[in-house]
Amino acid sequence: MTTSDLIKKMFLSFHDKNNDAFFLAAREYIDHEKRKKHTIVAKELEKALYSANGSSEKGKRFKNAMPIPRDTEKGFPLLEIQHFDISMDSLLICSETKQQLEQIIKEFKDADVFATYNLQNKKKVLLCGKPGTGKTFSARIVSSVLQIPLVYVRFDSIISSYLGETASNLRKVFDFIENGTWIVLFDEFDIIGKNRDDSHEHGEIKRVVNNFLQMLDNIKGDSLILAATNHQYMLDPAIWRRFDDVIYYELPDEDIRKALFELYLRPIKKDPDIDFPKAVTLTQSLSPADIKMITEEAMKLSILDSRPCLSQSDIEAAIHKFIRREKVKNNQMGDR
Repeated sequence: MTTSDLIKKMFLSFHDKNNDAFFLAAREYIDHEKRKKHTIVAKELEKALYSANGSSEKGKRFKNAMPIPRDTEKGFPLLEIQHFDISMDSLLICSETKQQLEQIIKEFKDADVFATYNLQNKKKVLLCGKPGTGKTFSARIVSSVLQIPLVYVRFDSIISSYLGETASNLRKVFDFIENGTWIVLFDEFDIIGKNRDDSHEHGEIKRVVNNFLQMLDNIKGDSLILAATNHQYMLDPAIWRRFDDVIYYELPDEDIRKALFELYLRPIKKDPDIDFPKAVTLTQSLSPADIKMITEEAMKLSILDSRPCLSQSDIEAAIHKFIRREKVKNNQMGDR
């Protein structure tokens, strides 16, 4: 079908108010542009078609034309499509890590420029580091900045009790990804990327890892694949060379912890005598997610006491409560 035929098809379906036909014709036109290597045009059209700011009818067309893949055994969705509106300034991480992330975003935008030099933008990136350091939030930021929906892959649904069904679920996910341009997040990636030499893993997991590696190697399309793990030491050695870049998320230093306290406590009026440096010292070795939990608890304490300002004692009480929680979690309550 020629370009003019596709455009005519879209106009006719629009005139007939046939939303499903219009969406399918639009998808066909985008695929036509991709085959002609007009990738920038195709990306812009996909952004418009899947815009988070679109009408409910647009969302309906999306669901009808591209159904979410589901687990055959339980019927659970294997992934979620998410939309975000978050500024890059909200991501408080070390400058080196942030620069890596910004380069990946710039490379994605300039993919066509790279192609003229026979170069390819980074399409597969491994995010690793301790829990709560910003890996998942980074994926949301990338989705927001590029204005491309985030596909969040649900590993709890992918792993099936039936032999062979897990590989089938993975195939469904990859087939879905190849049908559009997405920011894809495989969260808790170590569940599926475990070391095949691990003596504690049975043969089925090893076969799943092999299948996953093959699918990762052969994936087509312009999507950006992000895989996040808190346990990078558990990953199969063959996994590492499949990724174009690795970003490591460190625990925040003193300056970043202070900025996190200021950011998270912004919604509430604060006592002018609050000692942020002391709060920063007391939260050494804590993650951004930990500090967010502490600040939320401090604000709740202040609100419940009906006081006009959040005080230093609120912050310290919340820190003490969090540290006690961690001791309970780590079975350290006997330690003093």
